[in-house]
Amino acid sequence: MNASPESHARPAGRRRRRRAIAAAALIAAAGLLAANTAAVSRQSAEAEGGSIARLDGGGVHVRQDGPRDAPALVLIHGLAGSVRWWDPVVPALAGSRRVIRVDLLGHGRSAKPAGGGYAIQDQGRRVGRVLDRLGVRHAAVVGHSTGGAVATALAEQRPGLVTALALIGSGPSPDAFVSDGFVGRLLFVPVAGQLLWRARTDGVLRRGLETAFADPGREAPQPLVDDVRGMTYHSLTATSRAADEYLERGTLPDRLAALGGPLLVLFGEEDRRWRASAAEEYRAVPGARIELLPGVGHSPMIEDPDRTAGALLAFTAGAAGPEA
Repeated sequence: MNASPESHARPAGRRRRRRAIAAAALIAAAGLLAANTAAVSRQSAEAEGGSIARLDGGGVHVRQDGPRDAPALVLIHGLAGSVRWWDPVVPALAGSRRVIRVDLLGHGRSAKPAGGGYAIQDQGRRVGRVLDRLGVRHAAVVGHSTGGAVATALAEQRPGLVTALALIGSGPSPDAFVSDGFVGRLLFVPVAGQLLWRARTDGVLRRGLETAFADPGREAPQPLVDDVRGMTYHSLTATSRAADEYLERGTLPDRLAALGGPLLVLFGEEDRRWRASAAEEYRAVPGARIELLPGVGHSPMIEDPDRTAGALLAFTAGAAGPEA
């Protein structure tokens, strides 16, 4: 006996309804998972004393320490870093400063979009918006390595906000770059870098961080390794390219000379990422104060936190103005 067209239609209709219900359930589950993930991210950030600033292009993780009515001191980490790179100096700084740390887009607990937003100017603008959200009207700003370029971009955009700049291990131009080690170089080679990234281990990442310190045998702490692991390949390479492009359009000394204002430049005498004469290029900036730290490499705030914090406190004394 042949089935009628209606009998075929009924099972087909039921299958379509089941698929629609299943799809709706999956969408709802995905939405719930996303909401739970966002909630966990917020809870995790808050558990560490931080918060997430919701900005266009993605959330930005912010950490504050010290009295809220003290002069504001903003700390900006470098490529593949996070707010944790500043942990060793924060206790000394937070006694008399409102210390504000920001995870740049693509880093730490901040969003890591697959698209744009990684240009240095965009990163600087985003830090400025975070400070606006916090009610900060004046601040001394410190940048480490690539963070120095972000700090400079912020000062270019918001000269009334940035009262003083301190750059730590920030190369003045692309020509001053020496090396970030074999692993670091390989990561940015097309195809090979992506393959290495997919197969990355803590050992590989530690080797990539070796040039961040004066002592080749010094092992990077696990939190710093975790910072690199937590990035996407796109956020890592896009940020690196953006830093190169920013310096190619104008060196930091040229940009800072045009800005004016108090400037401190700190370099470790044994910085393995920039040539020895890198610090000297900043002498072209009128009034720049340049300090070389003996026995220290690319990361003074980790390698010698006491001297680094002391230099920052001395330089920024009164620089943030009477109101944060």
